[in-house]
Amino acid sequence: MNKEKDKMKKHKHNFQFVDVMSTSFVSSVRITEPKPEQFIKGLGIPVEAVEEVTSYPSILGGRVKTLHPKIFGGILNRQENTGDQKEMQEYEIPQLDIVIVDLYPFEKTVASGAAEQDIVEKIDIGGISLIRAAAKNFKDTLCVSSVADYDEVLQLITDGNGSTSLKDRKRFAAKAFNISSHYDTAIFNYFNEEEHVYKASITQAKSLRYGENPHQEGTFYGDFDAIFDQLHGKELSYNNLLDVDAAVNLMSEFNAEKPTFAILK
Repeated sequence: MNKEKDKMKKHKHNFQFVDVMSTSFVSSVRITEPKPEQFIKGLGIPVEAVEEVTSYPSILGGRVKTLHPKIFGGILNRQENTGDQKEMQEYEIPQLDIVIVDLYPFEKTVASGAAEQDIVEKIDIGGISLIRAAAKNFKDTLCVSSVADYDEVLQLITDGNGSTSLKDRKRFAAKAFNISSHYDTAIFNYFNEEEHVYKASITQAKSLRYGENPHQEGTFYGDFDAIFDQLHGKELSYNNLLDVDAAVNLMSEFNAEKPTFAILK
């Protein structure tokens, strides 16, 4: 039940984003999924499903939806390139100025202990391709690759009266490639069986109370709260983390034969 509530809350946020965008800045929307399509139509905004744009149905149980020249041509065309624009007209390719993608939750599916078949189906193909295409063509296309960026994007577009700067589009392209590279790293690590190959993509950082010495700064990269529960005390310092590491290594020597704890001072 909680998962369904979270899902509905997320959809509501997505819909609100489109609602605000539509008020002043969006003349038409091209979209893939039925529920958003119905919602946007209810706002009085012209909507075209991807199938209408491509004249090709979603196939293979939904595995192939957006992988089509009319979609990627609309994203990747260079608006100042005469040859590109001639081909856009010749093949009746619509211009796509903003690409908004919410990738399938691959890591969450793996963490849930789902079966391999379910995990594989959460490897996003079309979404990751849309992100890479839009980010590559940042000179003409804004790529929004995270729900966390919706509020900022709305503010930028509002302040720009419907436009965004090249600087901001390049900044969002960097965010998009960060997300796509992290996503691919997670997939690789799931499939990898070669122990000598190691890839890491760390998207979280925790500021420490101080570094090795009080006058120095320190940062922990990773999700500390997913590993340990701090019951009380001050924010951790670098030296505290060394103590934690020493304690964990000490306890690991007992091979979990009996309940084990370590006290370090």
